[in-house]
Amino acid sequence: MPLILTPLQHFPLVNPEDALSQLISNALADNSIQLQDGDILVLAQKIVSKAENRLVNLMEVQPSERALHYAELTGKNPCLIELILSESRQVLRTRKGLIIVEHKLGFISANAGIDHSNVSGTWGNAEDWVLLLPENPDKSAQQIREALEKDGGCRIGVLIIDSHGRAWRLGTAGVTIGLSGMPGLVDLRGQPDLFDFHLRVTQVGAADELAAAASLMMGQASEGTPVIHVRGFPYPLREGSLQELIRPKDLDLFR
Repeated sequence: MPLILTPLQHFPLVNPEDALSQLISNALADNSIQLQDGDILVLAQKIVSKAENRLVNLMEVQPSERALHYAELTGKNPCLIELILSESRQVLRTRKGLIIVEHKLGFISANAGIDHSNVSGTWGNAEDWVLLLPENPDKSAQQIREALEKDGGCRIGVLIIDSHGRAWRLGTAGVTIGLSGMPGLVDLRGQPDLFDFHLRVTQVGAADELAAAASLMMGQASEGTPVIHVRGFPYPLREGSLQELIRPKDLDLFR
């Protein structure tokens, strides 16, 4: 079966407390898509964060002495730095205009994934509003998946993605920050190749590969397509979690 990715057109703007599963179900119907066993829905992090009311106005943040220190190093708003620190386990690198941290969820990212783009609040200056990542993206994915499975009567996967930069390469790419009902990592060790050589080290970051493909379909600006329907995922669905994809610190040669 070919891998088919279909952006759900005309998806509405998401507001705090919206029921995402219902919005997705409505969008599937509007796009004449009926869920089948093995389908996957890929969601932009931003709509999940908005539905979970992860909006913060920087004017309500009081920076600590530590935040003021890193603000001086980076030239960033001390209030934003305070939020970054509150969402992080450790600061790894800084330079002017950049702070790289280990997020509380375990991955490495700039600014702890906190974003200004396509974000607006209900009062004050729009530039003062930022959006934090979901507190527990795996749980968010599971709840959305269970609601859609109950509604559609089939087994599916749900993937929540964000755009991250990568060490050694320019440009952002879609990566997984939460998943449910699908594998994060696919272990091919022991499988034969075309010449009957048995693979020894190959583990496929299947969720991240799909995240990158879906991110390409979503776009990064004003496209308005934050949900991608996927059919033909080449691996069996199973329970999965973000932690499959996080390299343990004792195996991380770059920190």
